[in-house]
Amino acid sequence: MTTRTRFAPSPTGFIHLGNIRSALYPWAFARSTGGAFILRVEDTDVERSTQASVDVILEGMEWLGLDYDEGPFYQMQRMERYKAVLAELQAAGHVYPCYMSVAELDALRERQMAAKEKPRYDGTWRPAPGKTLPAIPAGVEPVLRFMNPQDGSVAWDDKVKGRIEISNAELDDLVIARPDGTPTYNFCVVVDDIDMGMTHVIRGDDHINNTPRQINIFRALGAEPPVYAHLPTVLNEQGEKMSKRNGAKPVTAYRDEGYLPDAMVNYLARLGWSHGDDEIFSREQFLQWFDLDHLGRSAAQFDEAKLRWVNAQHLKAMADESLAALVAEQLLKRGVSADDRLARICGLFKDRCDTTVALADWAERFFVENVQASPEEHAQHIVPAIYPALDTLAGKLADADWSKSSIAAAIKETLAAHGLKMPQLAMPVRVLVMGTAHTPSVDAVIELLDRKLFLTRLEKR
Repeated sequence: MTTRTRFAPSPTGFIHLGNIRSALYPWAFARSTGGAFILRVEDTDVERSTQASVDVILEGMEWLGLDYDEGPFYQMQRMERYKAVLAELQAAGHVYPCYMSVAELDALRERQMAAKEKPRYDGTWRPAPGKTLPAIPAGVEPVLRFMNPQDGSVAWDDKVKGRIEISNAELDDLVIARPDGTPTYNFCVVVDDIDMGMTHVIRGDDHINNTPRQINIFRALGAEPPVYAHLPTVLNEQGEKMSKRNGAKPVTAYRDEGYLPDAMVNYLARLGWSHGDDEIFSREQFLQWFDLDHLGRSAAQFDEAKLRWVNAQHLKAMADESLAALVAEQLLKRGVSADDRLARICGLFKDRCDTTVALADWAERFFVENVQASPEEHAQHIVPAIYPALDTLAGKLADADWSKSSIAAAIKETLAAHGLKMPQLAMPVRVLVMGTAHTPSVDAVIELLDRKLFLTRLEKR
């Protein structure tokens, strides 16, 4: 059997890291088993669904490299199919019209809650042998309800939660079509999963309550339910469920903030799955190792400091040329154009950066006219006593071979001529030419600067 998984987001808000993890695992399972991964957009909530939210889903998946084999399919474009299946279910006696008004449902729930009972539809309009149904009220369009089995139970072996069994007596008759005939979420999902041949449904555990209802609809349609794996919630740093309401950012914000897609995949994979004690791994290793048996049962908590650390490890390991291409994009957003020095600049500074934005902050100093140190650093290091040594260094480097070895030799000669130690000269030079006293080796930094720009900055005291 070929594995077929899916990601089925609802475009009612911008997709965040907690959501995209529910795409990562089914994608990884499909890729690791040689199966197919399908993207399905569940956009039946017409009032809240937006194209902007769809765009973030597509952009986020593209950025993370979560490629899909089929789709995107949109539920609103499949309405005729849903209505045809509804008609089949109704003809087979699995569906019935219910004329209970919203006011009557509210009053029923209030009575049940007052009696400390579980609020639920009481089956008033459910047909049964020998039962007389109420008179159909004039001018009322009914909803369609699924006739849930009243005996037995629904059970499945969840790949995360283990064995789950729920009595059918706990389930009321689900509304599967609204008064205007529009099918509801739980029904559409089942039809889609059957039509698209889903073998495994890997999704958040907020869907567990839907699962027994969906399994009963599968069986009414003569289909075998897929294997389920319900993932624990991702919590934010305050321990609340990650959501837009609780400050979660769109996944594309991390792209703009300079995170690497492979680092994000690495970090997200560890939010609910593990391979021994491995913290840092490549995408290829992840796909080689991934299975459903090592999904965690406990809620995972997002930690931005840990994400930055993971990103820093991937950034350090990345080839300088590849990194330069990403940093060039960040620079272009600032209106700064780089040249062929950029890869070497990235190689020099990447060990002290955790995002491509931070790396671009360093790189930018090599391609703009002016840099500005803080008043405190400037006052501490740029003092009149050092001016003669700066003038000597400038003179030696005005015509010297522009190489690291020649620059190092000029610095050494200047130190000797003025009786200085390296920090006494290097710190002021760094402040003047880079805007900070804290940089890698000063000769390596100077070599990557344009000579004319270096000399101009050295004169501005």
